[in-house]
Amino acid sequence: MSGTLHEWIAKVPKVELHCHLTGTVRASTFADLARREKLELPDAPEIIYRDLNSLPPDPELYRHTRIPVPQGRSADEPEVSYSLFQTSAWVIQALRSADDLTRIVYEAFEDAHLASNVRHLELFFDQLPEHLQPLGYSGAVEAYVEGIRMAERDFGMTGRMIAGIDRSTSAEQALARVREVVDNPHEYVVGIGLDNLENVGPPERFVEAYQLAGAAGLGRTAHSSEHVPSAQNTITCLDQLGCDRIDHGYYVLEDDDVVARVRDEGTVFTVGCTTSRRSWRPWRRASIKAMIDAGLAVVPCSDDPGMFPTSLSNEYTILADQVGATQKQLKAMAQRAVEACWLPAAQKSALSAEVQGTLEALDAEFGFSS
Repeated sequence: MSGTLHEWIAKVPKVELHCHLTGTVRASTFADLARREKLELPDAPEIIYRDLNSLPPDPELYRHTRIPVPQGRSADEPEVSYSLFQTSAWVIQALRSADDLTRIVYEAFEDAHLASNVRHLELFFDQLPEHLQPLGYSGAVEAYVEGIRMAERDFGMTGRMIAGIDRSTSAEQALARVREVVDNPHEYVVGIGLDNLENVGPPERFVEAYQLAGAAGLGRTAHSSEHVPSAQNTITCLDQLGCDRIDHGYYVLEDDDVVARVRDEGTVFTVGCTTSRRSWRPWRRASIKAMIDAGLAVVPCSDDPGMFPTSLSNEYTILADQVGATQKQLKAMAQRAVEACWLPAAQKSALSAEVQGTLEALDAEFGFSS
């Protein structure tokens, strides 16, 4: 890729739709908090982050996928690997107060602004662990939102929160989670999202919770066709959960009829070239290329940028350098992300005008055709 396109990517105003708060925490912040709390860890926090590498499950499940999934280790895998979920659990143990929650939210926005020129960021937040339960749902949300408001003031950004639903929980627990969100409405909490490993909880388990969210006017998304090599979960998420967009979705490529449907309907997929499973990164990138080639509406995301590590600008750069996305395709992704965000109409319109105006100015600056 030319240096000119690199420079253009850096200046593009971006919207981040798929980013997990815990996964944004800086290694330095984790180290600071872990040492403050005297956490017993198997290695230094900085080493744990350096060696983060989630190991793949049974390779037999992925033996016959259309895009081959690597069966062996990649060259950059560490001798001792720390999984994304284990590392996230340690980070959560180190969070002890509302101030800690405000800090990590503010830092997530600061990093997105400085590294990627992100103009709007939507962050997934998890259910409170037992040691933070005294804050209560509303207390935690206010702590998160304080971080967003500080970032909005300092960086001119906008931000919203998405309540994550752990798909390893029961239908009743998920419904209680959504009811808590609905019964305590907040203008900064705009949607729900189903996360965790896809093969531990089928989407049909959560129909009632998603129906409640939809009736309350919340946006709905779900991690789908990411770990289970089938397009069926994505159809369930669209038809039974009423999802507005899909997180990941790579295995929709297993079914040509589903590919045709989601292309024709313009279903938005938030896709990440970088994953904690280092051996799977080439497969991810090949899958995203196939999605783009099939005309699917993809939007790049950073997912867990503090831990992988990556940034939204880096994801755009990988799409250009390794996936082969053109400048026009990247520009369309930046515009599509605005259209798919969950800001209120007036703010969304203002953001759209800002992004479109900047993109047009960048076309003129870099000599790209509009």
